[in-house]
Amino acid sequence: MGGLTRYIVQRLALTVPMVFILVTTVFLVLRVMPGDPVLAMLGGRNVSPDLIAQKRHEMGLDKPLHIQYAEYITKLLRGDLGRSTRTGKPVAEELLVRLPATLELAIWGMLFAALFGIPTGILAAVRADKTSDHVIRVLHIGSFALPIFWVGLMFQVIFAVKLGWLPVASRLSGRYAFTFQRVTGFYLLDALILGDKEILVDVVKHLILPAVTLGLAQMGFLGRVTRASMLEVLDTEYVTAARSKGLAERLVILRHALRNALIPIITVFGLQFAMLMGGAVLTETVFSWPGVAGFLIQSLYYRDWWALQGTIAFIGVFVATVNLVVDLLYSVIDPRVRY
Repeated sequence: MGGLTRYIVQRLALTVPMVFILVTTVFLVLRVMPGDPVLAMLGGRNVSPDLIAQKRHEMGLDKPLHIQYAEYITKLLRGDLGRSTRTGKPVAEELLVRLPATLELAIWGMLFAALFGIPTGILAAVRADKTSDHVIRVLHIGSFALPIFWVGLMFQVIFAVKLGWLPVASRLSGRYAFTFQRVTGFYLLDALILGDKEILVDVVKHLILPAVTLGLAQMGFLGRVTRASMLEVLDTEYVTAARSKGLAERLVILRHALRNALIPIITVFGLQFAMLMGGAVLTETVFSWPGVAGFLIQSLYYRDWWALQGTIAFIGVFVATVNLVVDLLYSVIDPRVRY
């Protein structure tokens, strides 16, 4: 078995138990949480005991805990995430409808973080302990420390309410609701497919504030990691040797230093993207963004156990998959990682 194949098998062997522990923990926690999903579904406490017993039987809640758990795991292995008691639809169907919205927001949020975080981190490392380094570090710490919900609200007040440059919330203006055709669920891509410039501009305007809000904290964290990694690499012998050969400083930084500093940067980038997918709760709430995080909050509010279980299991699998991809990427960049 080759080194890369062995490495993939080892990472998979670690990923599967992690997901199993996650879904098991969610299953047990929901069973001890206050609140009855049957009463929440029926809409109150003034419900006949016979109807409650009937619904509990239909939902399988009258079975022993180990039987419920076995059925839950069996369904998960078949890809069945259950059926939402709030909407009556399969959880997998609900997630597939909302997933493009969250992915689109997370992708553009991380692109913003990378476009501003990595270059400023490199600049801070190159000009370490100088005025520009101190200014950049303050900006990184500030962007990382600011609460997301507060930043989102301030952006709405300034750019949407006061200046009127950008919309307050949602993914698309109401006037396009009947003419816009959903093809992939990624509104930017759908607008390009339709070839409608007005809708494309409207989608971009709706995306700017939530993407910047979500990416701002990640920008600060990514910038700090980039600076630390670059400082470590810039102090190595091979960088000194490259400079002694008379290479241009730009080539030394980009070709020799940055390449070897990429492993922690890629790791953080991948992990932060995975967490954004499941952690965009505040951003989606502030901007009324119809994504997976919003569905998770609604399911929690209505005590929709099956939707909660399915959504968290889905997010767990997604995060584990992204972690695996990141591991494979930096094993390709630096083959020493495989050993």
